[in-house]
Amino acid sequence: MKLPFMQYWDLLSQYIRPQKKRFALLSVLLLSSIGMQLINPQIMRFFIDTTQTSRETRALVIAAIAFISVALIQAVVGVSATYVGENVAWTATNSLRAEMARHCLNLDMSYHNNVSPGELIERIDGDVAELSNFFSQLVIRVLGNLILLFGILVALLIEDWRAGSAFTVLSIITLLALNAVRGIAIPFQKKFREAVADLFGYLEERLAGTEDIRASGAVDFVILGIYKLSINILKYWRASARRFIVVRFVAGFFMVLGIAIALVTGYYLFQDGLITLGTVYLIVTYTTLLRRPIRELTQQVENLQNIGAATERLIELRAIKPKILDGPGVEIPGGPLSLAFENVNFAYKEDEQVLEAIDFQIKPGTVIGVLGRTGSGKTTLARLVFRLYDPTHGRITLGDVPLTQTLLAALRSRVALVTQDVQLFQATIRDNITFFDSSIPDERIIEVIDQLGLTDWLQRQPNGLDTKLESGGRSISAGEAQLLAFTRIFLRDPGLVILDEASSRLDPATEQLIERAIDKLLLNRTAIIIAHRLGTLHRTSEILILEDGRVIEHGDREILAADPTTRFHGLLRTGLEEVLA
Repeated sequence: MKLPFMQYWDLLSQYIRPQKKRFALLSVLLLSSIGMQLINPQIMRFFIDTTQTSRETRALVIAAIAFISVALIQAVVGVSATYVGENVAWTATNSLRAEMARHCLNLDMSYHNNVSPGELIERIDGDVAELSNFFSQLVIRVLGNLILLFGILVALLIEDWRAGSAFTVLSIITLLALNAVRGIAIPFQKKFREAVADLFGYLEERLAGTEDIRASGAVDFVILGIYKLSINILKYWRASARRFIVVRFVAGFFMVLGIAIALVTGYYLFQDGLITLGTVYLIVTYTTLLRRPIRELTQQVENLQNIGAATERLIELRAIKPKILDGPGVEIPGGPLSLAFENVNFAYKEDEQVLEAIDFQIKPGTVIGVLGRTGSGKTTLARLVFRLYDPTHGRITLGDVPLTQTLLAALRSRVALVTQDVQLFQATIRDNITFFDSSIPDERIIEVIDQLGLTDWLQRQPNGLDTKLESGGRSISAGEAQLLAFTRIFLRDPGLVILDEASSRLDPATEQLIERAIDKLLLNRTAIIIAHRLGTLHRTSEILILEDGRVIEHGDREILAADPTTRFHGLLRTGLEEVLA
């Protein structure tokens, strides 16, 4: 499929408009460079003709100085134009890269479940980098060489209408031929870039699981997968390369034809006394100069194949719209929040119900424990509260406000989640606590840390808040990572907290800190504790048990514990904690 230029422009124009002044400067530099390329052959023509008709050395010296001066200025202007063009290109596409990253982060989880991070990195960085190269080349080479081509043809027509007409026709035929073949490799380049994205995705997943792969003796299997994906990349690269040969042949044929026409035309016109020797030089030089725009236009036609594929992929990505959108903006009340599921059904895939007829209410300030086997729907409940997904049926209200009526940012500022696997970044403790929000003062962070009783822990860090953590939190323990997660929550002061209890064993000192932090965390807040150990349910006032996506038991913890007919009583009596795993 041939991609019209307007699709490129639609994609990039919004990032180009803020750089109008740079564009104006680029245009001046570009036109100046082209003008000087056309002037210098005229100076040389004057020099040659003067040597044929006069022995006046002063004029020859002036012409020589003018030629050298114009050449030097042209070199400076050319470098300046390249610099400004690249600056415009990278500034524009960096904005595009940031916008694409924001777009991907806002896409529904259902999309991210089907696309690997490696593939998204290739799209956001690799495809956008292709466009950066394209834009700088477009302005400096494509547009510049088209203007140069037009200027040369005008100069040739002025010198001799016959030579000018011949080269005008030849140039038009060449450009039409190049246009005819410009899109032949796009489908294969698109498949090539998709194959590269598949390899990135594969590598990202396997590198993340290096420890398990090596422990399982699966290294050779992973290498085999890389080999197969690389073979696929090679296949599409060869297919596109064969089509590039066609483009180069078309351009090369017409360039050779142009030089032949210039030599023959110049010879016969000079022999007939219609033009001077300097004009013959001018025609041959301009014809040779024609090779440059045609050669570079050929290179850009090849680049256009890569860019066309990248642009198509970016346009396709931008066309994917999130289904979970902001509501009209009904405000969620302050303080502890009520939560209600009203006949909620949910399925990640059609005909595979994960939750069915979920119906329960939690009053403000209630701490409820959620129990259930693996796959019973506990984690899905939490995801629905955050509107990472919407129910397929029924509705959820928070503080008596339907989730679909609130702004997503407002909802997620009023609900907080702490899991066993806390996401930490390769950044300072401060940045990990504030999520890079520089508007939060250190005094507020220290105050929250003190409230949680973590001052001693922070003082043990080598550089306090400026201590840099390793990616993934490898430099601190799981318990310490959870302490940072609690600090994040206190800075936000949510009305509902969802605590996915850590099941890993902690050292006594860290566990004591966490216990104190949880007590403070749940104070004057509604809380859902997804419990993995029965011993942690002493904080809860209610119990909800899920089985196969349904609520099979919900009620006051003490009443359920005292009733021998309840499922909860049976769990307490038998201590079968593996049932909850």
